[in-house]
Amino acid sequence: MFESIRQHKKYLMGFLMILIIPSFVLFGVEGYSNANEGGETVATVKGQDIKQAEWDAAHQAQIERLQQAMPTIDIKLLDTPEARYAALETLVQQRVMALAAQELRIVTSDQRLQRDLQSNEVIASLRLPDGKLDIEAYRALLARQGMTPDMFENQVRQDLSVQQITQGVLTSGFTTPAAAAAGLKAFFERRQVRVAPFTAAQFAAQAVPTDADLQSHYQNNAAAFQTLEQADVEYVVLDAQAMAQDIRLNEADVRAYFEQNTTQWAGAEERRASHILFTLDPKADSAAQAAVKQKAEAVLAEVRQQPERFAALAKQHSQDPGSAAEGGDLNFFGRNAMVKAFEDVAFSLNKGQISDLVQTDFGWHIIRVTDIKEPPKPSFEALRAQIEDDLKKQQAQRLFAEAAETFTNMVYEQADSLQPVAERFKLTVQTQAGLTRRVQGDAGVWSNDRLLSAVFSPDSIAKKTNTEAVELGSGRLAAARIVRYAPAATQPFEQVKDAVRARWVSQRAVELAQAQGEQSLSAWKGGAAPTGLGESRTISRVAALGLSLEAINAVMSASAQALPAWVGVKLPNQGYLAIQVEQVLPAEGLGQAQDQQYAQAWTAAESKAYVESLKSRFKAQILAPAPAAPR
Repeated sequence: MFESIRQHKKYLMGFLMILIIPSFVLFGVEGYSNANEGGETVATVKGQDIKQAEWDAAHQAQIERLQQAMPTIDIKLLDTPEARYAALETLVQQRVMALAAQELRIVTSDQRLQRDLQSNEVIASLRLPDGKLDIEAYRALLARQGMTPDMFENQVRQDLSVQQITQGVLTSGFTTPAAAAAGLKAFFERRQVRVAPFTAAQFAAQAVPTDADLQSHYQNNAAAFQTLEQADVEYVVLDAQAMAQDIRLNEADVRAYFEQNTTQWAGAEERRASHILFTLDPKADSAAQAAVKQKAEAVLAEVRQQPERFAALAKQHSQDPGSAAEGGDLNFFGRNAMVKAFEDVAFSLNKGQISDLVQTDFGWHIIRVTDIKEPPKPSFEALRAQIEDDLKKQQAQRLFAEAAETFTNMVYEQADSLQPVAERFKLTVQTQAGLTRRVQGDAGVWSNDRLLSAVFSPDSIAKKTNTEAVELGSGRLAAARIVRYAPAATQPFEQVKDAVRARWVSQRAVELAQAQGEQSLSAWKGGAAPTGLGESRTISRVAALGLSLEAINAVMSASAQALPAWVGVKLPNQGYLAIQVEQVLPAEGLGQAQDQQYAQAWTAAESKAYVESLKSRFKAQILAPAPAAPR
């Protein structure tokens, strides 16, 4: 894969996130309606603040969307500092794109909005047997997520307007064959090399420290020989899932929920249809297109006079190579299987009914519904467990939402103990001994960097008061307090003398290896006979054969005017490589896949440039610090 794709990937993915996953798609919208009410400002766009609460809500919504798309994904991969910061970047991009849509006066029509809502699978599940939308169920669904139909539809309208911009950028990227060929040949160029390594291990025996060396190294690197700060901590967790386990349901409520959501539990209706297709050439003139329609109208008249000849007429006239030989039969299909205009008509006809002419991007269709497969009605007993689980989750979320504010206030107002909030919500005060800022692997609640940072904040350390309530994920809040704290301290020299020696020897061996490598390289460039060179190997940017990125860049950047050429590369903490470039070989195996990769890289660069130009125009600024490199 190209380096440019790697470098600009997050911008292209940001565009795709805006394009594919709108801000609100009936999932994960809790908290957006009041997101601007509190918290510090984490970003600004055109003078408008984005608050911490809005960032938190956007991150949670992103987690829920990805969980919907990938149910088996580990949530810990989604709730990291990097993922949180990416959510803020996406939020800023969405804001600037929305402003761009306003500035360009891009408006989504009522018809376009209606088509999008009709294709939404969640909304489709709310349709009554007669095909009409259950308005009350629609309103209830949105109300459970803090939205009204107007709020939701306005947001979808805005998302669709933004998509017109993003689609324009993503689909307009192109590169000329000459530019692609030049870039591909340079990127996939190969070079034959021989490598002479100078490793630290080769020089470790020569690295013999004196006591003065060790003392000096110890004093100059005292931080490397410190014990980690540690804290004994107690904490409580408010968990919606745990609340659900204690909920007892009323039998009448369970049965009522089943009756009210019968269409949700039922399978999807399927239709079997046949069609006669008359294809249209979009480049044809109006006269040619009119002739196609006239022929279709003539065949339609014949079908209406003799419906029993539909299959024979399809074999005679249909230009659909997949179904004409079968008399136009398309077999059974469900919603979203056909283009929308075709599907809308097919699902509006009764069995045996023949449509008027239907136009799609493929041409003109005559459609006949030959069979209707009604979905079986599910039984209450078969769905009881699922319904009870859904109801418990819904009630638990409501209870959690009600309890969250009280929980947050109590840990703040009664800051010297977690016992009151534990008693109020029947929680267990848990303990963690020897907690440090560095956690490895799955550390439970301590895998959450926000909670860990709150515990080790200066105020928490100095006063040993409760931390603020920290969101751990969907439906989970936690608060903690330090019981005992031990600061970091430098260990005595005698206690860490062996570690000091090992560290000094390691660093000195690297220095000796690099010095010898540079000396040898200089001699070989001057004409001395090289020694220690390995076998010849052919490398490229896509076939490094064990060489580091630094070494690959040095080899591929070496001048090919006079061969063999020499390059040297310092390897941090390892040593040195002296590399002889013997031959420059042309790229091989280039084809359509590489052309597509080049086009993707070009589009990514254009996407990045467009996003950055919008950020500059609308004075977008992220105030929250970027996450540090992973530990």
